[in-house]
Amino acid sequence: MNNPDQFQKNSMYVETPEAFADASKDFDDDGRAKRTGTWITASAHIITAVIGSGVLSLAWAIAQMGWVAGPAVLFAFSFITYFTSTLLADCYRSPDPVHGKRNYTYSDVVKSILGGRKFQLCGLAQYINLVGVTIGYTITASISMVAVKRSNCFHKHGHHDKCYTSNNPFMILFACIQIVLSQIPNFHKLWWLSIVAAIMSFAYSSIGLGLSVAKVAGGGEPVKTTLTGVQVGVDVTGPEKVWRTFQAIGDIAFAYAYSNVLIEIQDTLKSSPPENKVMRRASLIGIVTTTLFYVLCGCLGYAAFGNNAPGNFLTGFGFYEPFWLIDFANICIAVHLVGAYQVFCQPIFGFVEKWSKERWPNSQFVNEEHAVNFPVCGTYCVNFFRVVWRTTYVIITALIAMMFPFFNDFLGLIGSLSFWPLTVYFPIEMYIKQSKMQKFSFTWTWLKILSWACLIVSIISAAGSIQGLAQDLKKYQPFKAQQ
Repeated sequence: MNNPDQFQKNSMYVETPEAFADASKDFDDDGRAKRTGTWITASAHIITAVIGSGVLSLAWAIAQMGWVAGPAVLFAFSFITYFTSTLLADCYRSPDPVHGKRNYTYSDVVKSILGGRKFQLCGLAQYINLVGVTIGYTITASISMVAVKRSNCFHKHGHHDKCYTSNNPFMILFACIQIVLSQIPNFHKLWWLSIVAAIMSFAYSSIGLGLSVAKVAGGGEPVKTTLTGVQVGVDVTGPEKVWRTFQAIGDIAFAYAYSNVLIEIQDTLKSSPPENKVMRRASLIGIVTTTLFYVLCGCLGYAAFGNNAPGNFLTGFGFYEPFWLIDFANICIAVHLVGAYQVFCQPIFGFVEKWSKERWPNSQFVNEEHAVNFPVCGTYCVNFFRVVWRTTYVIITALIAMMFPFFNDFLGLIGSLSFWPLTVYFPIEMYIKQSKMQKFSFTWTWLKILSWACLIVSIISAAGSIQGLAQDLKKYQPFKAQQ
C-alpha cells in the first residue's frame, strides 16, 4: 500500500503541496486507506453482531423469570451494554478521544491504556470468546437449515413424525460459504454483508413476532403465564427453577454483548465527524433496535406459549404452519449468521495475520500480494498465507461444531466468562484511567459498584451454564442425527 510520505522520499515525484494534497485524499492520518464508514454502516455492523438467533429464544428466558423480572433484566442489560460501549468508544483514540493515536483492535486499546498483564488477560478473554462465537454460529446456522428440511417433513408426514435429520451436511455447506467470504481481506469491505445480514435479522424477528401475535389473537388452547415465570412443583422442581433462571440471565447478558468487536467496527468510520461521536450514535441506534425486538419477541412469545415456551420457537417448532413462512424465517436466520460469523471472525484473522507479518517480515508467503483477475469481479489481491490460514480456521471450527453439537451450552459458558471483563470491566477501567478520574470520587465509586455487580451476574450465569453443559454430556452421542 502506498503512503503519502513516499512522495517525499522518491525523487520521481515532484514535491509540491498540490501533489501531496492529492495523495492525502486517499489516506487517513495514520497512512492507511481512507475509511468510508458512517453511522449507518456502523449501526448495521452492530445490529448484525448483537441480534443473533438468540432473539428467538428470549420467550424461553422470559418464561423462566416471568412478567416482572424478565423484561426488567432485558432493559437492565440494554442500558449496561450501551453505557459501557460509549465509554469504550472514547478509548478508540488515546490519550485524547478525538485527536489521539488510533487503536485498531480491542486488545490494542487495552494495551495502549492499561498495558501489562491486563492486556494479556484481555487478549485471552477476547479471542476465546470470538472463537466460541464462530463455532456456536456454525451450529446454530446448521440447526436453522435442518429446521427447513424438518418443517417440510412435518408438513408432508404430519407433526407426529420424528423427521430425524443430521446437522453435519449443513455445517459443511455453511463452512464452504465462510471459506469464500473469509478471503475478503479488509473488514470495511464487508459493509454490504452486514447490511444484508441486518435485513435478515429484521425479517426473521418480524416473522417470529407476527406468528406470536397471530397465536395470541387467534385464541385456541389457553396458555399459562405468571408474574414469576415457571412454577415450582408444577412446571419444574426447585433446583431446576434456580438453574434455569441463572441460564436465562446468562443468555440475555450474552445476547447483548458486542464490545469485543466495537473497536474494529469503529475503525471503519471516516474521521469527520469524530469517530467517538458517530459510534455513540450508532451504538444507541443498534441497542434501541435490539431492545425493541428483544422485548417484543420475548414478551409476545411468552404470551403465545406461556410457561411451556420452547427454546427457540422457529427451530424448536413452537410453530408448524404456515410451513413456507417458517422455512423462509429459518433461511433468514442462516443468511444472517453467515454475516455475523464474518463480523466475529475478522478480528481473529487480523490478529494472527498482524502477528505473522511481524514474526516473518521477509517471508513472501506471508507478506506478498498477488494480483489475480476474476471475471466480472475484476482484479483481486490474493495472499497465500491469508488463504491457507483463513480456510484452515473455518474448517477447524466446523469440525469442532460437528464433534460437539451441544456446544451452544458451552458457548453460554464462554459468554458468561467473557461478559464481565470485555463488556464491563475493561471499558470502565480504561475510561477511569484515560479521564484521570479521582479515586473514591462519586463517579469512580458507582462505576466500581457497577463492575462488581456485573461480575456477580457473570459468576451466577456461568454456574447455570455449567449445569446445562453437564446435563448435555450425559446424553452426548457424536455425529448422530438430531431429533
